[in-house]
Amino acid sequence: MNRTEIIALGRDIFKQTWPMVFGILSLMSFQLADSAFISQLGVLPLAVQGFTMPLQMLFIGLQVGLGIATTAVISRMLGQKKENRARQIGGLVLIMGAVGVFVIALLMWFMRQQILTLLGASAEVNPYINEYWPVWLCSAWLGAMLYFTYSICRSHGNNFFPGILMMATSIINIALDPIFIFYFDLGLQGAAIASICSFSIGLFIILPKLVSNNWISFDWASLPVWTSIKEVNAIMTPAMMGQLLPPLASVFVTKIVAVFGVAAVAGWAMASRIEFFTLVVVLALTMSLPPMVGRLYGAKDCTTIISLVKIVVLFSLLLQAVLAAILFVFAAPLAAFFSADSQVQSVIYQYLLLVPISLGSLGICMLMVSVCNSLEMPMRALLISALRLFLCYLPLVWIASQLWLLEGVIIGAMLGNTLAGLMAWSLYYNAIKKIKPAVPKIEPVLESSLDFKT
Repeated sequence: MNRTEIIALGRDIFKQTWPMVFGILSLMSFQLADSAFISQLGVLPLAVQGFTMPLQMLFIGLQVGLGIATTAVISRMLGQKKENRARQIGGLVLIMGAVGVFVIALLMWFMRQQILTLLGASAEVNPYINEYWPVWLCSAWLGAMLYFTYSICRSHGNNFFPGILMMATSIINIALDPIFIFYFDLGLQGAAIASICSFSIGLFIILPKLVSNNWISFDWASLPVWTSIKEVNAIMTPAMMGQLLPPLASVFVTKIVAVFGVAAVAGWAMASRIEFFTLVVVLALTMSLPPMVGRLYGAKDCTTIISLVKIVVLFSLLLQAVLAAILFVFAAPLAAFFSADSQVQSVIYQYLLLVPISLGSLGICMLMVSVCNSLEMPMRALLISALRLFLCYLPLVWIASQLWLLEGVIIGAMLGNTLAGLMAWSLYYNAIKKIKPAVPKIEPVLESSLDFKT
């Protein structure tokens, strides 16, 4: 590719990514605000939220898995100029998501006692659960539906509208939280009602957009429905499993850190939150990159895919290097800001000195998972996720903890992230080499291949 094409490609990446950055930041803000308001209600409501969190992760895994499959299949159809099939898949995804999440919500409600027993909940939380879960499950269903509409928009190259709507619904949620929780004295239920209101407003805004742009269709007369469901499910299931692996790995690493005391766990948790904020741009890229790759893959333009991935990887490495340098300089004041306890400060300080060095490599791993899903290689994407956590990260964290104690945990995390990035790039590179010979070499035309609507 010549310089003009590379600049145009970089401009497209930026245009598709920046709305997602602000959207993700707004979602994180409303979740933090939710927790802050609920914490003022007392220990039991906070405990109920804690017992609800693992189940919420299941919902998130399902909706993200289906969202990834939506983006991969629809963007490929658009790349192949099969617009009507893309519309039909869009309608099918909404129905699949609505039914799937509803069935899971019903199972959770009717099996709530067994679930609470499995989680080790005491009997005193039962009255709160019985009042809170019906409202929370309704908000979870609406939130999932809103996410599916975002995925359809992104599949058509429109990241601006979902990004703005994510910010708007988050602001509405934060504004409604104190009204329902405290003013109407609804407590924990009020937080879920605030989410129901904000998600409903989002759906009322975005659904007419999908209809007016002709991005969804429920006329499936010419659609092989069962074949299409299998096609979507083939990507959704591995992607959903990949989303559920990090929480599982987090449990294991927390057990390793817990050996060194409560202060170590608190410092590790706080430092991990800071790390998450530094990865916001990479997270946004994992959402904006798949539609672009999917369209190019559908158009059999492997040359531009390779260039696109190289640009994103180099940008991510450079950005994370700059952020690592900033965190290195400000590690001490940040540690003091986030905790007054000297032991907790020490853990945060050591973490911010070492782990951010490896976040560029971790970013590559996250991006390669998205790219492989877009290339309709979901099992390779799942393999990358599994190897990152259970071959690279956890073993090195455990080995280093045996050699150098708590500092070793931090060193192991840094080494594990670095090794994971190298492994992910190798698996992607082998995958792209296999498909490249089978793809006819065509001259990439950015204006047609990446014709995204805004």
